[in-house]
Amino acid sequence: MYIDDNLKSELKKILAVLTKKVNIMFFTQELECQYCRETRQILTELSDISDNINLIVKNFVNDKAEVEKYKIDKIPATVILDEDMKDYGIRFYGIPSGYEFSSLLEAVNIVGTGDTGLAPDVINTIKNIDKPTHMQVFVTPTCPYCPQAVVTAFRMAYLNENVIADMVEATEFPHLSQRYSVKGVPRTVINETEFIEGAAPEVMVLEKIGESLSKESVN
Repeated sequence: MYIDDNLKSELKKILAVLTKKVNIMFFTQELECQYCRETRQILTELSDISDNINLIVKNFVNDKAEVEKYKIDKIPATVILDEDMKDYGIRFYGIPSGYEFSSLLEAVNIVGTGDTGLAPDVINTIKNIDKPTHMQVFVTPTCPYCPQAVVTAFRMAYLNENVIADMVEATEFPHLSQRYSVKGVPRTVINETEFIEGAAPEVMVLEKIGESLSKESVN
């Protein structure tokens, strides 16, 4: 059991704010995936706490239509969808345990309430992003600063369909950590060209997104 009785009581209060149902789609292949079973356990226990959370389990090999639809390229993968199965580009690659469990809760709350908690001017700037933007936030479960970087990316993805935000658990995907020179976490990779070390404020992240899109325009 991942969620004990004391935590369950706290989570019921946190999840009571949900005004809409949230669908969590989980992609797994337990025989060849180190953390798929543990991730499924966490998601199952979380979905059991609230009637507004529905867990949908898909097989990474057999459910090819969904894998292609949501562009899932590695597992364990978790996609947060709204009650109408709308995809906001919010992805977890790897187990959302430790500090990253709070990122999972925040993602559910954002989609289940529609509230990002951001200032109106920041929201407007995010909504004006007019080109595809892919944010990969590398984390570890023991990093207390990582959820802030992850949730910032998730908020931007929720507000703009041009933005896709991935939490990537660095130790589960060492080839990606090596590819993007992840020496410490959080490290945010934006469109393969810009990098942010640490948990930066939204304004700084938006500046980096702008720099990335400007480079693409030049090229």
